[in-house]
Amino acid sequence: MHVKLQYGVLNYQVSGEGQSIILLHGWGANIKTFEPVHKHLEKHFKVYSLDFPGFGESPEPKEQWGVDDYMGVLHEFITVLNIENPILIGHSFGGRVIIKYTAKYGDVKKIILTGGAGIKPKRKLNYYVKVYFYKSCKKLLKLPILNKYEDEILDKMKSKLGSSDYKSISGVMQQTLIKVVNEDLRHLLPDIKPPTLLVWGENDTATPVTDGQLMEKMIPNAGLVVLKNAAHYAYLEQLHQFLIIIDKFLEEDREVRS
Repeated sequence: MHVKLQYGVLNYQVSGEGQSIILLHGWGANIKTFEPVHKHLEKHFKVYSLDFPGFGESPEPKEQWGVDDYMGVLHEFITVLNIENPILIGHSFGGRVIIKYTAKYGDVKKIILTGGAGIKPKRKLNYYVKVYFYKSCKKLLKLPILNKYEDEILDKMKSKLGSSDYKSISGVMQQTLIKVVNEDLRHLLPDIKPPTLLVWGENDTATPVTDGQLMEKMIPNAGLVVLKNAAHYAYLEQLHQFLIIIDKFLEEDREVRS
């Protein structure tokens, strides 16, 4: 399905009846990555899954975006579809959007974050060496003669220095990724008032368990569950366990049908 918003046409799917739940995927993912969770929850809830702008079947934004822009899309989506007091479930980047949205608007019943992003990581020395090397080369390539080869050389440097997430996307989304990952949202965590369930994989290296522990400490009504033998996609790697845990958390919100 599609809905026309100010940014453009957003792709989403909806099924089920009852309390509204919105599933928000991580960076580089799309609706399909939450499909088994969607199908499970639709038995007792009205479940929405959406493709963030720039992912799946939703077109890219026309310029660099930050978390605020994605939060704005979520807010407009909720408003246009008349969704009241939803439960928000987010993985990784989806967690960033949930944190921002809930801190600003507050009209959320419950939150589930799995491998939620939002804590700016401590960088290793080699990261800063790459960044400063790239910035220095960028300035150097503005000089006469060299500026003829600026785009070609910078593209080659990006392909060697950038992460897999960075290298696999367009220029606009590369700029967006840089802006998104450099925003630290920990100052917003005390403003998250709804009951919050945090589900982490013990071997998560993208958003380590320490991030989940910090969120549990700073969010007033939060609890953390760590899944063994799971990494960043813990909700898929340990799907059965994940569904049992969220079923318990959402038990009082379920619509019982004959």
